[in-house]
Amino acid sequence: MAANWIWITRWIAVIGLAIGALGIISRLQAILSRPFKQDLARPRGSIRRGVLYAFTLGMAPWEKESTRLHWLAYFRGIFFHLGVFAAFAVLFASPWLAAAPGWLLWVARIFTGAGAVFGVAGIPMRWIGENERNLSTPDDYFAVLLTSIFTALAFGVLVEAALLPIFYLATALLAIYIPFGKIRHCVYFFFSKFFFGLTFGRRGVIGQPDAS
Repeated sequence: MAANWIWITRWIAVIGLAIGALGIISRLQAILSRPFKQDLARPRGSIRRGVLYAFTLGMAPWEKESTRLHWLAYFRGIFFHLGVFAAFAVLFASPWLAAAPGWLLWVARIFTGAGAVFGVAGIPMRWIGENERNLSTPDDYFAVLLTSIFTALAFGVLVEAALLPIFYLATALLAIYIPFGKIRHCVYFFFSKFFFGLTFGRRGVIGQPDAS
């Protein structure tokens, strides 16, 4: 009976992931269908250098005032997102976890456990900070909570395999929610970084040898 329940919930997770993927594709189509307004100013720098900077050094905490002044929030976000990535790795490897080496399971436990803790910590941090509290919507809190639960369940699965069905159900809910809630920033992130690097790299503002 337990094996059947795992099999059923695994397929529910697959269906949820498929629905989420279709939603993301729909979002991407909507983005790509928008007209692209060409920058008519004379190029002053390298687009390639700008895009490279945007996806590498441009994400360093000392490069932006918002993170340079708030290192705790920056590292909370880093560990939270690393935990989420590790949780998805656990998800896709879940049918073969029993055969995984012990050291790898411990690494996954560290990342998912830390990710869940730092994820949940983001909820009171949003409430305590006046600016964060004023800017946050119910969707922000729900997105952080749902992602933290998903990451925590990935940690739980690494400790007790009996939690797999709950983990799969949480996966389905998370995947379906992604295109509709704030978690869809995982799609917009790459576009915003690319066009940031393209625009300001072309203007010679970032990524250039003589750019400050």
